[in-house]
This record gives sequence, C-alpha cells and structure tokens, in this order.
Amino acid sequence: MKSEDTPFEGGPLDGRVLPVLLGPTGHPPKVYRVPVPDNAGGPPTVLVYRRVQSGTSRRLALHQGWKYEYDPTDTSGGRLRWPWSKPAIKPDATPDGKSDDTDE
Repeated sequence: MKSEDTPFEGGPLDGRVLPVLLGPTGHPPKVYRVPVPDNAGGPPTVLVYRRVQSGTSRRLALHQGWKYEYDPTDTSGGRLRWPWSKPAIKPDATPDGKSDDTDE
C-alpha cells in the first residue's frame, strides 16, 4: 500500500509529520481518528483531525498537497453520513424546532 508523509496542525500532534495510508484514489482519508488510551483503564479518548488543502501554486492555483487540522468539536461519532440520511440533531436544539419561551 502507498503512504504519504502528511503534516498535522493543532492539538496534541501539532508539528508532527506522520505517514498516512492513501486510498484507492491516491488521497488520504478525509477524517483521521487517533485513539489515545486512558491511563486509568477507561475508554480511550479519540482525537479527530480533518483533511484540508495544504496550499496552492502561485501561477495556476494548482493543488500542492494535504494536511490535517485538529477538530476538537467533532460530533459525527465516527458514523458515515449519506446524502439521503436525516440531518444530525444538535444537542442544544429544542424539540420540534419551536423556540424556547421560558423567558417571557
């Protein structure tokens, strides 16, 4: 399998360059999850990094490569989201989309 040295920005892996396996299209995965074991023996913490474009060339604006940026607010839970799936429910949303009238 092919791999590519990919830089990581933000979070605990900031500044590191790690080899990431490439998919069948020659691109690294869109989301890179790193499980970090808990010292107390609890469930591991998962760090989420999202793939972004590393840069563009000056003249033709060609793609220069990929890098991963830390995403501390990931709420996907590792599930695939298909285009026909229902939208994800936000935890701060009120039921039925009605406004919260408790302050009136």
